[in-house]
Amino acid sequence: MAEIKRVGILGSGIMGAGLAEVAARAGYEVVVRSRSLAAANEMMATIDKGFRKAIERGKSTEEVRAAVLGRITATDQLTDVADCDLVIESVIEDLNIKLGLFAELDSVVKAGAILATNTSTLPVIELARATQRPESVCGIHFFNPATVMTVVEVVRPITASEETIATAMEFATRCGKDVVETKDHAGFIVNALLFPYLNNAVHMLERGTAPMESIDVAMKGGCNFPMGPFALLDLVGLDTSVAILDALHAQFGDAHYAAAPTLRKMVADGQLGRKSKRGFYTY
Repeated sequence: MAEIKRVGILGSGIMGAGLAEVAARAGYEVVVRSRSLAAANEMMATIDKGFRKAIERGKSTEEVRAAVLGRITATDQLTDVADCDLVIESVIEDLNIKLGLFAELDSVVKAGAILATNTSTLPVIELARATQRPESVCGIHFFNPATVMTVVEVVRPITASEETIATAMEFATRCGKDVVETKDHAGFIVNALLFPYLNNAVHMLERGTAPMESIDVAMKGGCNFPMGPFALLDLVGLDTSVAILDALHAQFGDAHYAAAPTLRKMVADGQLGRKSKRGFYTY
């Protein structure tokens, strides 16, 4: 396996910040690249704020905070990830945007480095083919929030080498995660099973079977889930949820993957969930 010492993260949103903190906690040097330096600095402030709250609750220490933040560098220059051993892309779930980014990364990042995507649904093979190093491209799918969720899916496109997959799995394991390997099928393991359930909950609401609050309470108490389907949709983001369902439907053609009309209407109205302060619930 290749040795990973320096990790690049592309994207400074909630997921990017989580990935940066998880990798830095594991002892890696981390470079986070954002489209603007202001956004990158805001990401650093968010991580710092989380640590200060944890310190107040007695769940962390000033020494840990300083050590973790000291391993993270924020930048708006893509060339600053050139010397990284592993670069994880975590930008918007748009295949064309990711394709362009992977082609650019291929020309910037040093030879031998692994290029990975945190996509939850899109075909990793397409991103691999956008580079001249398809054997070094894979998926490393962390779940939101990355600092809390325990599972990581390592996605193996048919082009990936054994060394790439083994190195990716070792990285995620060192980050303290339970790592599972999956083939490059839309939705991988978790989302391929999860999103028909979430979509069917919306269909149930549309049919008037029960109010959404009752459905959430029933699934929490009846299945011992930590949250109901509507609260989870709001957490994931309704726009992200529709994008995932569309990708699943395009690959499998199963009617259960066809996004419910209510989801599409809410996205069109800008009701995206927690990130817009309005979704099925108001925040």
